[in-house]
Amino acid sequence: MAATREGLALLGLGNAARALGSRNYRRYVIGNGVSLCGTWMQRIAVGWLTWQLTHSGAWLGVIAAADLIATVLLGPIAGALADRLERLRVARIVQLIAALRGVVLSVLVALDLVDIGTLFAFTLLQGLINAFDGPTRLALVPSLVGRAALSSALAINSIVFNLARFVGPVGAGFAIEHGGNAVVFALNAVSYLWFFAALMTIRLERVDPAASERGLFRSTAQGIAYAVRHPGLGPVLLLLLVSAVCMRGVVELLAGFADAVFGRGAEGLAWLTAMVGLGAMVGGIWMIRRGTEEGLPKLVIAHLLWSAVAMAGFAATNVFWLAALCLFASGFSMVVTGVGGQTLLQSSMDPAMRGRVMSLYGVIFRGGPALGTLLMGVLTGPLGFHWPVIGAGVLAVAYWAWARLDLTRLTQELESVPSGEE
Repeated sequence: MAATREGLALLGLGNAARALGSRNYRRYVIGNGVSLCGTWMQRIAVGWLTWQLTHSGAWLGVIAAADLIATVLLGPIAGALADRLERLRVARIVQLIAALRGVVLSVLVALDLVDIGTLFAFTLLQGLINAFDGPTRLALVPSLVGRAALSSALAINSIVFNLARFVGPVGAGFAIEHGGNAVVFALNAVSYLWFFAALMTIRLERVDPAASERGLFRSTAQGIAYAVRHPGLGPVLLLLLVSAVCMRGVVELLAGFADAVFGRGAEGLAWLTAMVGLGAMVGGIWMIRRGTEEGLPKLVIAHLLWSAVAMAGFAATNVFWLAALCLFASGFSMVVTGVGGQTLLQSSMDPAMRGRVMSLYGVIFRGGPALGTLLMGVLTGPLGFHWPVIGAGVLAVAYWAWARLDLTRLTQELESVPSGEE
């Protein structure tokens, strides 16, 4: 481990060594990374299978929205539960359920028993699983590393997520070409079991969840009201929502772009998605090297603009590799906005509200892209694939202009010390 710390320091990533010094967190990161690779492989397979079954941009949006439904409806409640239940045990159970779902879907696809309605139902089930998985994972990390290493752990999580976004799609493209969609779904099930095994090796001191004086639904409503009314957190959540809907929502439409616009098939889809992930991974490394919260609101707002411009550039070209480079640039800026926004949330909120506020972040992170894909996907019918994405970029630029005018006040609000800070 000492050699690892020295290596990270030489790369300018010494801040990461503090989090990786925790045995529990190292095992979590490895298991989570494998699971995320499987998740991204599945997303590629679901998108490609949807396109094979329907050749419809609208259906790409509807399938993405299946994940949105459960996440939006249950995410805030799951956030309140994350403060009441034993998180590690919940995380283990969720992985087993997700693995079982993957096995069943793989068998059905292999037997050619899946139509678009069946795929919608399984995607809806995955959204239900994710609604409880997301807040639990977000709330679990601080207990693995401690408060002092939390910011480094969040940055590492982002790098792992975006490395998986690069590796997973490439693996999915190869697996689809040589084995079909059923193989991808089976590999995803194995990845969940891998993460389950990693979670079984984690040992934490048992802490009985604190009892709440409020009912579950009142507690959930209180958390939503706190986040929305907070003069700093509310605008950050809105900015993250704009980024999720207008930019990250495009990722689910890449199957249509790969086939209908560029004529590259599943391999082209894998490369386009991987370029988003590669850019995001580089952005995550850059954020760790930056290593300071000074000027973070200005940086987050600026990269919303650059992400929107790059995504509009992607939609405006018919040249495949130029489009891929635009996706790389947009992925870089998206992760700067996302990691920076989450850092601002974590450092500015009342710690007593952490689970509930981060559940709203989870709703935006998962539900925002699904909503964006649904809206843009429906518009691809009358307008084609180019104009809905360009229009989303214009909307994001408009929000950037408004947020830029409010930057001074927002910075003051986010730099204040939250009540109850630990």
